[in-house]
Amino acid sequence: MEKKRYILYARKSSESEDRQIQSLDDQVNRCKQLAQEYDLDIVDIYREAKSAKQPHNRPIFDQMIQRIEKGEIDGILCWEINRLTRNPIDSGTLSWLLQQGKLKVIQTIGRRYLPDDNVLLFNVESGQANQYILDLKKNVRRGLDSKFEKGWLPNHPPLGYMNDRLEKTITKDPGRYPLVRKIFDLMLTGSYNPPKILDIANKEWGLRTPKTKRQGGKELSRSGIYRILTNPFYAGTISYNGKQNQGKHEPMITFDEFDRTQTLLGRKGKPRPKKHEFAFTGLIRCGECGCLFTAEHKNKLIKSTGKIKQYTYYRCTRHKKDYDCKQRGTITQENLELQIEKELDKYTILPEFRDWAIESLKNANDKEIEDRSKIHENQCKTLLDTQKQLDNLTKMRLRDLLSDDEYIDERNRLQGEITHLKGRINETEARAEKWLELTEKTFDFATYARKAFLMGDTHTKREIVMALGSNPIIKDKIFRIEANKWLQPIGENYHALKEEYLGLEPDKIPTSEAKTNAFADVRARWLGDRDLNPDSRLQRAVSYH
Repeated sequence: MEKKRYILYARKSSESEDRQIQSLDDQVNRCKQLAQEYDLDIVDIYREAKSAKQPHNRPIFDQMIQRIEKGEIDGILCWEINRLTRNPIDSGTLSWLLQQGKLKVIQTIGRRYLPDDNVLLFNVESGQANQYILDLKKNVRRGLDSKFEKGWLPNHPPLGYMNDRLEKTITKDPGRYPLVRKIFDLMLTGSYNPPKILDIANKEWGLRTPKTKRQGGKELSRSGIYRILTNPFYAGTISYNGKQNQGKHEPMITFDEFDRTQTLLGRKGKPRPKKHEFAFTGLIRCGECGCLFTAEHKNKLIKSTGKIKQYTYYRCTRHKKDYDCKQRGTITQENLELQIEKELDKYTILPEFRDWAIESLKNANDKEIEDRSKIHENQCKTLLDTQKQLDNLTKMRLRDLLSDDEYIDERNRLQGEITHLKGRINETEARAEKWLELTEKTFDFATYARKAFLMGDTHTKREIVMALGSNPIIKDKIFRIEANKWLQPIGENYHALKEEYLGLEPDKIPTSEAKTNAFADVRARWLGDRDLNPDSRLQRAVSYH
């Protein structure tokens, strides 16, 4: 009797339902062992890493079917029937080939299917494989819908955020979140268009997409920058299957900032109903539970005058369901602004002290330019020498004095060094100008910020608080903030000198020369302890004058 010719077919899908199925090698080895036990003739081995959920998705499977139809193959040897089919089209094809006798046998580890068998058995088992996929699809969809209803995006978040697989939430991507925020900041200035922002993000900031097994780690594309600027996810809204919901992730921008971005992009969009604008919402957190403070307007009847006066109150949102926050009281906007003003007063200097500092800065800037020139000259010389080394290396390779590997290794090293040197030269060329500009902003802020806060609008007040420091909180109706490092020396040294300066009664000294002599000691001590390096001090200085 002529032996039947078998194809050993092994399949492993990359989809989740098959992650626990034995690997391709395990399937092949076990089927070979079975073939040896039953004395089966394997003429070919087919391996495929494709999902069987959709028909005509497996080119190797289709090739096997064609060989069966041509009479080149008599039977199939596989691990289980679900390795062959998980959809009714492929199941029907195999069933029809069996009934016609073109496929004489399907042998699995636990069962044999023959043309004379009751077709019901094959259809039931192949139907079970198909039903598994249908049930899995329903369960997955149910889980995704539930996640969406709870306020979490069911799929991968956009650039700047990442999935927390342990907590099943979405968190900030520490390396990319600040850069994406800067993309919005540049767009909101109205001075940059998306292509220009894209060039800055890729070339100056080095922004790259997240690296995965198959893709990523590349520069942001032109379409990518528009996807960022038009995605409401960054304002706290999640979209899924045509529906929208308020997300529980921390928004990167406000709805007003998102709307303004769309306007700058030329998108009219759907008008959003405007509510009251508050200066400090989304900025200040509760000192006990860490939730954001919110604000609301309330009207109060003044009995003595019969008029209604409007008050603005700030309070903790108490959004943490598993924490009983005791901060249940409110603080009026007047009280809050008074406390912020007092905090600003700690770092506010007289114009005279600013003028002395700026004069000293300009003198120090001359020294900075001299130092920069020496550094720049040395860097350019090193760059020229390195370029010569690269040129000589090429000549040596042309003369066959170096092997390909030696040439490539040394060339890559020198090219990397040249790139690094060019970057350092660019930094040096901009160093003095940036140094003076940023340091002047420090003293401008210290001189004018308090006055600007008292007279400014909602946006100005918010910007000043952000420039003052970080982690602003309210606890027991007391406002606290961690002042930026570049302001701390002022808070530590200035006030004692100010009292000494005012004690000399500067208004009674008639001439500038006499004032300079009288205050020489105060001025020397004011500037003597200053750290004039802006890199160690200036984080977000804003000029108000």
